[in-house]
Amino acid sequence: MSTQPAPHAVLSFAVSDPSGGGGLQGGLLTIAALGAHPLSVLTGISVRDSVRSEGLQATDGDWVADQARALLEDMPVHAFVIGQLASPENVTEVADVLTDYPDLPVVFAPDPGSAGDPLAEEEMLEALCELLVPQSTVLIADGELARRLTSDEEEQQESDITSAEYARRLLEFGAAQVLLTGAREPGPQLVNTLYGSTGVLRTDAWERLPGSFHGAGDTLAAALATFLAQGMELSAAVHAAQSYTWQALAQGWRPGMGPSFPNRFCTWSRP
Repeated sequence: MSTQPAPHAVLSFAVSDPSGGGGLQGGLLTIAALGAHPLSVLTGISVRDSVRSEGLQATDGDWVADQARALLEDMPVHAFVIGQLASPENVTEVADVLTDYPDLPVVFAPDPGSAGDPLAEEEMLEALCELLVPQSTVLIADGELARRLTSDEEEQQESDITSAEYARRLLEFGAAQVLLTGAREPGPQLVNTLYGSTGVLRTDAWERLPGSFHGAGDTLAAALATFLAQGMELSAAVHAAQSYTWQALAQGWRPGMGPSFPNRFCTWSRP
């Protein structure tokens, strides 16, 4: 029998991405590349390639809970990372699982899905804010997502609400920290800001890379969860996750007709 110590384990909840660019597969690649052991709970099955998603079928809520509890009862888990959950029922089940592990870090990168059925979208947003945001160690969102999570339909048309205000609202919803990214903002630099109860905890600026990418957000979230699982202090983990993601994107490739994918096994220098 091997005496090799087991690596830290990170449990990912997400929808499958058959292309491997993002979703569950993208997160698992990231976790493995950074030396941790990836565990996975499938929350939905998607039909997609490198260009677009053409369909999504949510996993039954009971199956989501059963997948997670089977793993958690068998082996120690050191952090959770949560991506797209595909249905309000799945949000409820994941939130119920997390309540039994309040001491583990939770990195939450919400993905309520694209706007389609307004009533379904509203139900999903409410479930995310009420059940999972309060259990998040770090919530990761760009400005558009933060606006969707914290504003009603009328307020979303306003342009004078600051990023700091969106972060304040998410913290009031219960998130311990909020990392607002500048992914959708213009300019030569991408500026990401980490907020906590005392205000801005750190701000990092990165050269904006040319072109577009699929899987950047999933990579960032999984990297942050991995570093927290491995015992890194929060602020340092946030910076290391950004650095790793930027370098994975800079060394990425374009496997199909869509945007570039991160190179999770890139040559990377830990800051």
